Amino acid sequence: MTRTGCCVVGGGPAGLVLGLILARAGIRTTVLEKHADFLRDFRGDTVHASTLNLLDELGLGEQFAALPPRWAQRFSVQLDSGTYGVVDLSRLPGRHQHIALVPQWDFLNVIADASRREPDYELIMEAEASDLLRDGSRVVGVSYSQDGQSHRLEADLVVGCDGRSSVVREQAGLRPRTFGVPMDVLWFRLPRLATDPAGVAGRISRSNLMIMLDRGDYFQIGVVIRKGSIATLRDQGMEMFRQRLRDAAPWLGNRVELLVSFDDIRLLNVMLSRLPRWYRDGVLCIGDAAHAMSPVGGVGINLAVQDAVAAGRILAPPLRTGPVPTASLRAVQLRRWLPTVLTQAFQRLAHRLVIETTIADDEAEPRPTTAPAPLRLMQRFPVLQTIPGYLLGIGLLPEHAPDFARTPASAHV
Repeated sequence: MTRTGCCVVGGGPAGLVLGLILARAGIRTTVLEKHADFLRDFRGDTVHASTLNLLDELGLGEQFAALPPRWAQRFSVQLDSGTYGVVDLSRLPGRHQHIALVPQWDFLNVIADASRREPDYELIMEAEASDLLRDGSRVVGVSYSQDGQSHRLEADLVVGCDGRSSVVREQAGLRPRTFGVPMDVLWFRLPRLATDPAGVAGRISRSNLMIMLDRGDYFQIGVVIRKGSIATLRDQGMEMFRQRLRDAAPWLGNRVELLVSFDDIRLLNVMLSRLPRWYRDGVLCIGDAAHAMSPVGGVGINLAVQDAVAAGRILAPPLRTGPVPTASLRAVQLRRWLPTVLTQAFQRLAHRLVIETTIADDEAEPRPTTAPAPLRLMQRFPVLQTIPGYLLGIGLLPEHAPDFARTPASAHV
């Protein structure tokens, strides 16, 4: 292949969903993924209700449910003063009153397998984009390397779905606005016992903020640390970190000894940024390439997928006739701008009100964490837990698959 209709750079959630939708619109679509497979651990592993509804609309709900995922309907937080319910998804509209906990590579394989069945689709693995091709000021394709060879792929449109360190964004000269964040996250696994908490649980103490994702026989655990403090933690030694885990969650017991060194732990460098402008002539960025999200709420994957659905619906008609006018690219950004800005505003507020409090300086005087008034009110009136449930599970502007992308069995879902 030396020419395609749409070249999607990046085989993450946004790139694969967009590729499937455009291919079902009859548009020649090529996705470039720089890795040989999707097996990268400790990526976002939550699939929210809005994305589960989308999978049903695309005719992929049964394949996804067969993985099988773990389902979570209620989330709680454990403070020093007790355990409190925070999120209730049981009243969400639609078929799915839960989120799914599943390795991201399984989710991506479901999308990729469906896409490969489309005659107008091609997924090229181990293809690393290096530059954009131009005709004057217009982007007309991508140059990429595979197996040590350089290739050129011309396209009517290039869409950057290549993440926070996007090559497409950089080569297009698009510069993100960054927001300061006070935290990084350490991710690791520990075995889970049948007597342990189920679903998603948080632990907040004066000096610890942990999130524990129930993955069946193990927990995927995230520990929030101060931004840039990983070197200090390494200097203090692994035993001090293990003791920190024991203090926060004594029921983990001797399991923390399975963390032998910091090589067993993955550092997530938390970023929060967004592009003021997501496009130039012939090129568009969506997902993390357009707006890197904090892990607060675990909504980054679902926002990226919603971007892809909106982009597929808006861009398919002009792509059928050739190059896409910038007005159509602008329409994608306008459609997804408000949910992006509001979600990031909430995350920045959470950083200030919760995270900066719980990752205070080590020299700070320890004091027990207690429930603030809003949290106590949510226990008295549990129906209030459906508000964060809706924002988490559905989001601010859920997108639905266009009719042309739905399989016949799901065309009227």
